[in-house]
Parts: sequence; C-alpha cells; structure tokens
Amino acid sequence: MPKIAVKKLDERAVLPTYGSEFAAGADLYALTDGEVVFAPNETKLIRTGLAMEIPEGYAGLIYARSGLASKHGLAPANKVGVVDADYRGEVMVALHNHSGVEQKIAAGERIAQLVVAPFLKAEYFQAEELSDTVRGVGGFGSTGTK
Repeated sequence: MPKIAVKKLDERAVLPTYGSEFAAGADLYALTDGEVVFAPNETKLIRTGLAMEIPEGYAGLIYARSGLASKHGLAPANKVGVVDADYRGEVMVALHNHSGVEQKIAAGERIAQLVVAPFLKAEYFQAEELSDTVRGVGGFGSTGTK
C-alpha cells in the first residue's frame, strides 16, 4: 500500500480515513468554524485543513460521498476535483447544493472522498486522419440508451 505524506495545516484537521476494508475512496472531513448552511443551488468552498504529497504519476481524485449526494444533494461542484502531484496547497472541496432546499454540514463531517489513482500522461499531436472503428463518429446515445 502506497504511503502519502499529509500535512495538517490546522490542528483540528482530520486525516483521510477509509470507511471499510475494501473502500476505494478515503473520506475527507470538513474543517469549519461550526455549521455551514447551503442555500439551494449554492456552492461553497470547504476547507479540509490538509495538504498532501500525491506521488508522481498519480492524481488525487475528489468524488462525492454517495450518501451525502443522494440523500442531501451535496456533491462537488466540479463533479470530480483533481489534486495534482505537484500541488502542495490546502485540499479544498467545492461543495454544491443540487437540491431545492437548504442543506447543512457540520464541522468534522465527512464531505467527499479521495481516490488516489495512476494516470497516463499523453503526448498530443495533430493528425490528418484517424483510424476507422465500427462506431465511427456516432456520438451521444449512438450505442443505445438502455
């Protein structure tokens, strides 16, 4: 299991934790001064109080916590946040209230999950033609909707 250096920027910050033995994402905790209230369709940047050293060749991907998103409509505004290996600032979560009613989070509440995943760095080049496939240029819904 890889080890990731995490620096607490505030003594109240909580290190990421896994909710179960086989969980892919580690929970990130809100570092707030009390309760935070979200109006419908409002986005707020929530601190974690943590900075971390993601290994080279990996990215920290910040996803919604399924319960918070499905039951309360609170999920990352950018759908998936990306923490690059060379970023050393505070990890923040842009939480958005997708519901039609006011929502709240408490200090220390689990607000998102962090998945550390490898990625391939590509070199992009201009081409005159692309190879043919069965799908071709078929776009949205071209392979069926069910």
